[in-house]
Amino acid sequence: SVDAFVAQMNEKAQALGCKNTHFVNPTGLHDSQHYTSAWDLYLITREALTHPDFVRISDTGDITLPATNLHEARSLHSTNYLISVWRSRGYVNKDAHGIKTGSTSEAGHCLVSSAAKGSLSFISVVLGCDRLTLEDGEIRTMSFYETNRLFNWGFDNFSYKSILSANEYPKEVAVSLSKIDHVTVHPARDVEVLMPNGLAPEDLERTITLRSDPVEAPIAAGDKLGTIQLSYKGTVYASEDLLALNDVEASKLLTFWRDVKLFFAKPAVRIVGIVLAVLVVLVLLWKLIFGRRRYRYGRSVRSSSRQSYRGRRRR
Repeated sequence: SVDAFVAQMNEKAQALGCKNTHFVNPTGLHDSQHYTSAWDLYLITREALTHPDFVRISDTGDITLPATNLHEARSLHSTNYLISVWRSRGYVNKDAHGIKTGSTSEAGHCLVSSAAKGSLSFISVVLGCDRLTLEDGEIRTMSFYETNRLFNWGFDNFSYKSILSANEYPKEVAVSLSKIDHVTVHPARDVEVLMPNGLAPEDLERTITLRSDPVEAPIAAGDKLGTIQLSYKGTVYASEDLLALNDVEASKLLTFWRDVKLFFAKPAVRIVGIVLAVLVVLVLLWKLIFGRRRYRYGRSVRSSSRQSYRGRRRR
């Protein structure tokens, strides 16, 4: 049913991360509860472009269907003037591929399209555009016009740049519990990102966050010891793991002393130690106090008995 189909549309939109989209029909006709956003349409389009049949069909400007036993041959034309000149000329873009037009009096003229040139590929979403009549009488549909401007701006002002190499060593990390005092780290992979042409990789700020400092041995080559983030004026261009370059063995003696310290640092062990120390002090005090009393008492008895004896001498 239509309702069941629309329910699946909304489920899929939510799964793709769309936060400002709600469908009530599969046609796109106006309804106050049927809405979306430019960003959500980008998310939906990005998913659609992973399906080869969708890409092939949406990028087809014109096609002739052969005759059948029910109908003569027919020619079909796309309403996307970036790839078809069926009703209008002047918008065709050789780098454009698909994707979908749409217009209602409430939504205006809308267009979702993609374009590729060299290593660059863009998705454009324009909504709510007008159709204007210029002074010279030209009728200009702004959804196609502005999309071409966006694509040209993107190709002219952006390019992919290598900003991080797996073969570079941005930091030496201190190591504990080992005879070796440090280990070198390197990015997990090469990183290439889309950047404005006026921004160089050297302009990016590098922020390194370590798992711990120092890091305890043993360490195996490839262990994640931290991350490196590259950004410029608040825009993060990449964040990549930092991996240990080589193995670092732990020292058995240093590990033993570490374990001993950790054992005595435990709260329960500390409490027991304090109790034992108090008991030892009490025992020493008891011996000191009562030992002196016994000594004095015994001495006074012996001396008293000698002085008070008045018996006769035996002849």
